[in-house]
Amino acid sequence: MGIEEDDIDPAQFLEDVEMRVGEVVSVEDFPEAHKDVYKLEVDFDEEVRQSAAGLTDNYDHEDLLGSQVLAVVNLGTVNIAGFESQCLVTGVDDADGDVVHLQPERDVPNGTRLY
Repeated sequence: MGIEEDDIDPAQFLEDVEMRVGEVVSVEDFPEAHKDVYKLEVDFDEEVRQSAAGLTDNYDHEDLLGSQVLAVVNLGTVNIAGFESQCLVTGVDDADGDVVHLQPERDVPNGTRLY
């Protein structure tokens, strides 16, 4: 696995992609979805958004509730089995292929923008 994508302008990336830290305030099972995902509500301080997040392999409800996540908040909405996902909670695959969500190493104010 190498880094395969062409270089992009860093200033343009930061201008186009808005990523913010938010706190998971609600976690629900989502059996209607085709993939194994949770319905999350994420508090970004000035607003709460919902997300369908594939974190079920590594996390129970209690693990996620109250944790901070890093999410892309300006991708628009995606309808998943009648649920409007309003942000993309970011994650990476661990060695077993399970998703690990990305979070700051210590608490920061909800709504803090990645730069």
